Amino acid sequence: MSTLTPTTRALAWCLHLLVIGLLALTVVRALGTGESRAGLIVTVCTALGVAYALGPLLPRISDSRRAAALWLGVVGAIWLVLLVLTADAVWLAFPLYFLQLHLLPRRGGLMSVVATAVAAITAFSAHQGAFAAATAIGPALGAAVAVAVVWGYQALYRESEQRRQLIEELTTTRADLAAAQHTAGVLAERERLAREIHDTLAQGLSSIQLLLRAAERALPARPEAAGRYIDQARQTSVDNLAEARRFVAALTPPALEGTTLAGALERLCATTSTQHPLTARFHLTGEPVPLPTAHEVALLRIAQSALSNTVRHAHATTAEVTLSYLDDEVALDVVDDGTGFDPTRLPAPDPATGGFGLAAMRARTHALGGTLSIESAPGRGSALAAQLPAHPALRTDDEAQP
Repeated sequence: MSTLTPTTRALAWCLHLLVIGLLALTVVRALGTGESRAGLIVTVCTALGVAYALGPLLPRISDSRRAAALWLGVVGAIWLVLLVLTADAVWLAFPLYFLQLHLLPRRGGLMSVVATAVAAITAFSAHQGAFAAATAIGPALGAAVAVAVVWGYQALYRESEQRRQLIEELTTTRADLAAAQHTAGVLAERERLAREIHDTLAQGLSSIQLLLRAAERALPARPEAAGRYIDQARQTSVDNLAEARRFVAALTPPALEGTTLAGALERLCATTSTQHPLTARFHLTGEPVPLPTAHEVALLRIAQSALSNTVRHAHATTAEVTLSYLDDEVALDVVDDGTGFDPTRLPAPDPATGGFGLAAMRARTHALGGTLSIESAPGRGSALAAQLPAHPALRTDDEAQP
């Protein structure tokens, strides 16, 4: 069932007042002219007014096309009786046009308007005793105006409704987009924090654990060695506390403050060699060029994670860390002589046993438009290579955070 086009309260009241005014005019003219059938005209006008008043009072008429058509039929029938009694009833055709066009379907409303106009012209001509062009112009022109006004109003309403729906869809889409962007931002920040925690706190705690185990093994036979291990564990905890405070604030890691990436990697190798039974050596090739902070942080974190894996799992005696500045990229290579592993059979990451290191390294390099490759085999050591674009114009710090 098609719904009726809503109208404003002001328009509805204007139509009601017009009907009341025309009925009152018909009654006044019938009584004032001494019409012989004045009493009957007043009775029919009253019946028409009562029938018309039932329309706004009954909600079903505005909700149902069938009920509206039935109500219009009753009003139209009473109007026809009034039209037979007096020519003044012809003026009521004008509000009837609006009612028919508003309450009936487009085709049915147009046919009703035409029938009403024909009835008004015929009855008025009969009351005048002759047909004249002027007799037809009034009702026909009123019908044309009513059709233009109602159909124009309905077209404007449909266009307004379409715009309203588009605005609602746009508002909903923008809200969904904002929610998706918020979720993406939360996930990106969570991933960043996960990588930072893995490459700083987790690696530092692992080093502290290894140093304390070494101190435990040195006691009670070698108290001086145990003391050195404990001092190294204390220094590692201080360094990691500073790291934690800095990455929470998204600042440059302390290892890069006041030094270059090459200097930070050289110090990392020296610290690793001091704290663990592993000789880590640093090599620099090529002419160093300025890199975005995100690139330097990513390469430093990858080196930290790679050396931590070497200490914990590889049982290696030496590790070579090489930073190479090439024409259009910077490369970091970490090679050890440890036990090696099968890169195709890595265990799934587990909160209890770890296994997040390689995934974090790969995520860092891919986020900055780089690549990460790993070569290893059981008993043949491991080689890790990370390549990133060397030119800052290729990627800015704001576009990707490590």
